[in-house]
Amino acid sequence: MHKISIRPQWTISNDGGGTLGPRLIALLACVAETGSIAAACQRAGLSYRHAWDTIRDGEAWFGAPLLQMERGRGSRLTPLGDKLVWADRRIAARLAPALDTLASELEVELQRVIAPPQRLLRIHASHGFAIEKLMAMLVADGVDVERVYTDSLDAAASLHDGACDLACFHVPHGPLEARGWEFHARWLDPREHVVIDITDRTQGLMVAPGNPLHVAGVGDLARPGLRFINRQRGSATRFLLDALLGQAGVDPAAIVGYEHGEFTHAAVAAFIGSGMADVGFGLERPARHFKLDFIPLATERYFAVCRRDALARPEIAQVLAILRSDAFRSEVDALPGYRARDSGAVTPLGDILAAAGVDI
Repeated sequence: MHKISIRPQWTISNDGGGTLGPRLIALLACVAETGSIAAACQRAGLSYRHAWDTIRDGEAWFGAPLLQMERGRGSRLTPLGDKLVWADRRIAARLAPALDTLASELEVELQRVIAPPQRLLRIHASHGFAIEKLMAMLVADGVDVERVYTDSLDAAASLHDGACDLACFHVPHGPLEARGWEFHARWLDPREHVVIDITDRTQGLMVAPGNPLHVAGVGDLARPGLRFINRQRGSATRFLLDALLGQAGVDPAAIVGYEHGEFTHAAVAAFIGSGMADVGFGLERPARHFKLDFIPLATERYFAVCRRDALARPEIAQVLAILRSDAFRSEVDALPGYRARDSGAVTPLGDILAAAGVDI
């Protein structure tokens, strides 16, 4: 299948009709990552002179400095330069799963015209980093995959409606497990569905480096002046947060920003990293990626659900082979907050629900 990639690109225009393109933003991002204009030039593939011309043109365009040079300390961005870089990160974090979904849809449409795929594997998944690695390995092994990133409820509903072959979502471990399964119950059939384990992962609070506001748990989220960024309604991450708030006796209405939801864990982390919120709830990996501190609160089981008879399909057999491989487990275990403990284990859904005390 032909591979399609879609990446966000943004520009800024002024009243005079001038446009600031993406090259400056990319260069500033390299400076932020390396702390050196020379190292940024090497990473961006630009000459030192060209890089400085690009920065000076940007400073003239804004009428404000973008970069500061400090003797013995390299280069650092000004507040304006930093804001531009964080805007770029937020755009990518928010849009990447949606663009990956669109790219996959276009790949399948194109392939159906060229040569219809004989065995297409349709995966609808709550976005996560382990599932990204699984899909990449499937494609590398020559499996035709149609990937759709969506929230947990939509993924389960797609399986129920026959719109996908694998639905990937997550429920908490421990006392909240039963409620997690009940959250998805209307779309599940304990007689027909099986659960394929992918990974365990940790969810918690993301805060600024050093945790300057001394956030310790969900009980602090209603503190006056604290700005929170949530996940969208329908996501299992938001369900988990609501359950933790209920356990702690915290009224969501008292949390500033509770109704503002982002669609990915990375977007939540970028929102905090850019200074637009003080705390959010999500996975450890994006928190570490954006150099935030992380306070673990709960572990959960991320898995795929499929029909029992689908296990005989060669595409599902390939999924199981990858999940059980040392290569997959090593890559997932290297992700902060992830552990591929039982990856590839297959369990009848009815057995899991009975063990959790759930009757659906």
